[in-house]
Amino acid sequence: MVKMQQLEKLDGVGNVQMVEAEIPVPGPDEVLLKVRRSLISRGSELFRRYVMPEALPPSMMGYSDTGDVIKLGSKVKEVNPGDRSNVGGPHAQYVVGAPGHIPASLDYESATFIGLATSAIMWARSTPINPGDVVVVLGQGIVGNLYMQVVREREPAKVITVDATKLRCQISKDSGADIVINVSETDSVNAVMDLTNGKGADVVVECVGGTAGLKSFEQAQRMMKKDGVLHLIAKYQGAKEAGDGLLPLDSGIFMDKLLIAGVRVEGDRSIHRTDAANMLVNGFIKVGPMVTHRLPWQETAEAYHMLFNKPDEALAVILNWDL
Repeated sequence: MVKMQQLEKLDGVGNVQMVEAEIPVPGPDEVLLKVRRSLISRGSELFRRYVMPEALPPSMMGYSDTGDVIKLGSKVKEVNPGDRSNVGGPHAQYVVGAPGHIPASLDYESATFIGLATSAIMWARSTPINPGDVVVVLGQGIVGNLYMQVVREREPAKVITVDATKLRCQISKDSGADIVINVSETDSVNAVMDLTNGKGADVVVECVGGTAGLKSFEQAQRMMKKDGVLHLIAKYQGAKEAGDGLLPLDSGIFMDKLLIAGVRVEGDRSIHRTDAANMLVNGFIKVGPMVTHRLPWQETAEAYHMLFNKPDEALAVILNWDL
């Protein structure tokens, strides 16, 4: 049986390593992809996988691969062998999954962002925003940065971003944010109130999540205007340690405001995926500033360690599987 290398999460916090495995066989609706590039982000790949004490299925380790179609499942009609495709699979030399078309003018690296860009578009289209609104995006990881970029199609007056690291603040500025607030240097609530002449933001979008997101959620409530909107698109850990297992919601503040969470849009995800790919092609979405490291696949484990231990130095890491 032909073998390949893939990333596995073994027992123990942070215990990730490349191991030998059999090349998978595609199901009827899947393709076998020879991976060229894959994307690692600091979000769920770290805090819902890397930090877990138990071993996890290899299929969970990664979710964005681009490469060349090698073999088709019996029901696949939309691509052919040799076509370039995007698959939501793990970090491995070969993966199987539902194929996603990559436009001819989009390179493998940029195409690894199609999945997250699609989600960002769906979140942004779920947020109640009117032209001319002031929108604040809390958290400038990959998802927050992408949201900041795609929400411009809703024609806000300005988009203000907030983050706690100098690196992500600079990347946010380079990616097109109108105003960037470094919360480690400035009180974000006071800054937003000053920028809105004491009224508060029309819309606040919470993208921090994790344990830090609990404090961010509390701050978000205090920077909204009357009749404002708070949209949660992050996932949280640590709420139980904060008290009763719930987010710190101040019902007094929210009596005249709207709190929403998740995605609620019309149309199939594939429609929004096409829009995401087109935005990457035409430059409406810029992903270059977010890529802080490009590493050979042999350094995959080291990439995870770096993202976890040095959050001020890395954001998006691209793995090169050609080397």
